[in-house]
Amino acid sequence: MLFDRAGSQNTEAVIDLALKRAGELNVSHIVVASCEGNTIKKILERSRANQQKLSLVCVTHHNGFAQAGENELGPDTRKYLLEQGVQVLTTTHFFAGADRAVRNQFGGVYPAEIMAQTLRIFGQGVKVAVEVAIMALDAGLIPYGKEVIAIGGSSRGADAALVIQPAHSNHFFSTQVKEVICMPRNKKTE
Repeated sequence: MLFDRAGSQNTEAVIDLALKRAGELNVSHIVVASCEGNTIKKILERSRANQQKLSLVCVTHHNGFAQAGENELGPDTRKYLLEQGVQVLTTTHFFAGADRAVRNQFGGVYPAEIMAQTLRIFGQGVKVAVEVAIMALDAGLIPYGKEVIAIGGSSRGADAALVIQPAHSNHFFSTQVKEVICMPRNKKTE
């Protein structure tokens, strides 16, 4: 499925398409980028309504992403998600970390940023979906060597979903994007 443009207006369709494909492929693990928890809550509600038994992982922005010392996922939302059985991962982003710190301090472009920019030719949501799948695998929240569905977006909401078999970060180039379930045709949000 191709959406006309990137952005949160695609969230509901992404969720429907991702859950449908999970059922068709018998994939039981879904990794979702969700800053404030809105997207993961919708997936949780929809999967329960569909009576799908899924292992859900919510990957948030790292602490300090928007505001030093703070996380965009509020403590009440985090608690709610954990109580519902959602695993919540808050950690350094795979394509950021030390490279971004060096760029911020000294300028220049570094390998991880080149990799991220290359994935962005498919859209920010696709880049994010790849990234969160790798992060969840590295954290031990999804099984190694198995296909999962990863959902990402461009700023807020979701606009891309992939069937992916991620590799650990130290073997990133062994990652296999098996299917693009959906993504925006025009990559810029309005």
